[in-house]
Amino acid sequence: MSKKDTEIEEKRQQEVEAGDEQAETGVEAEQLTGDDLTTKLAEAEAKAQDNWDQLLRTRAEMENLRRRTERDLENAHKFALERIAQELLAVRDSLEMGLAAADTENADVASLKEGTDLTLKMLSSVMEKFAIKEVHPLDEPFNPEHHQAISMLEAPDKAPNTVINVMQKGYTLNDRLIRPAMVVVSKAASEAAVDENGSNVDEQA
Repeated sequence: MSKKDTEIEEKRQQEVEAGDEQAETGVEAEQLTGDDLTTKLAEAEAKAQDNWDQLLRTRAEMENLRRRTERDLENAHKFALERIAQELLAVRDSLEMGLAAADTENADVASLKEGTDLTLKMLSSVMEKFAIKEVHPLDEPFNPEHHQAISMLEAPDKAPNTVINVMQKGYTLNDRLIRPAMVVVSKAASEAAVDENGSNVDEQA
């Protein structure tokens, strides 16, 4: 073999060895990349599981909150009148004692009246405590939002549309009307009236 052939053979051998070395390095690189992907995949799965657990906890908390809200709302509707009912029990007791006293042989009218007055004051106190106000518009202008006119009468000494009699009081609850006042309202006198001398004069409203 010539010297030139020997050099060619050595060069080819070096290239083969270099290729084998690169191949081994590539396999190692691929193996490292695969390990990294496995690690990242495991981390992603762990994070996804954590997020799923948090979602389940949040859903459970929201469901518990919804149930508590529904229960509180149901109780609020059911026991909304509990406080006023407790206050009214004392008024009922007072009325029952008054009736029992009236049934006795030696019932004293003055005492019964005094007891009734006290009971009425108790009831008025309860109503005031719960923002129940009476509407008693005597001598006030007629207000169709709070008054209901049952009749109209001429009242020379009153301006037209003035409440001249309250047949039944009205009531509001927290400024909301729950019963209008039943009232009698003044109306303008006849347009023409006869004076003392028999002549016609205009009636001024």
